[in-house]
Amino acid sequence: MTVGAHDGAPRQRRDARRNRELLLGAAHEVFTEQGLDAPLDVIARRAGVGNATLYRHFPTRAALVDAVFRDSLTGTMDAGERARKAPDAWAGLTAYLEVVFATLAADRGTNDLMTTRLRGVDSLEAVHEHNRRTVDSLLSRCRDEGTVRPDVTTEDALFALAALGRAVPGLTAATAPDAWRRPLALLLAGLRTAPAAHPLPAPALTAAALGDALRELGPHRTRGGDGETDA
Repeated sequence: MTVGAHDGAPRQRRDARRNRELLLGAAHEVFTEQGLDAPLDVIARRAGVGNATLYRHFPTRAALVDAVFRDSLTGTMDAGERARKAPDAWAGLTAYLEVVFATLAADRGTNDLMTTRLRGVDSLEAVHEHNRRTVDSLLSRCRDEGTVRPDVTTEDALFALAALGRAVPGLTAATAPDAWRRPLALLLAGLRTAPAAHPLPAPALTAAALGDALRELGPHRTRGGDGETDA
């Protein structure tokens, strides 16, 4: 048997591992910039491989998303565990949501994961369920402590938070990395029994900044990294 025959299979395995790592790195970059609906051929091109190689490793978009983000949201789950143990439920809820929204602002891929649902990414269902249980537990305690409206439901809060969360990347791209703090404070004030006692963080959006943020949310925003724009 020749030396080449001995080397062939190990080299193929090394090449396969290298291609997988390149694809995961490129996918994380592209999803961060463009969100989970980014074209897969852009990911393959940035990784320096062909589309066939991408699909050989990740036969579906969901499989690729799962591999990229499987372990990236554990920080929010840890924050949820800490929040549930907070002596003051309102303080625990606000601290938890600040961690969540900082995560939503970090990249568009993570934002998509936490504010929408993607079929087939089963490992991420645990993150959604943990978030729901955390918000439900803290809201229940807040109602008992008299710090939130008695008629607010968990679904009310989760829908409003998801809707605001979807706007975070556009808002921060057009203004400042922590621009989400003011609208989050406004949303939370609507849950409280005495919202007027809690002033909103500064600064407020200007008309120009609002226009920039809305353009970032629109379908014609410039995609990052590969010179593409949405049609």
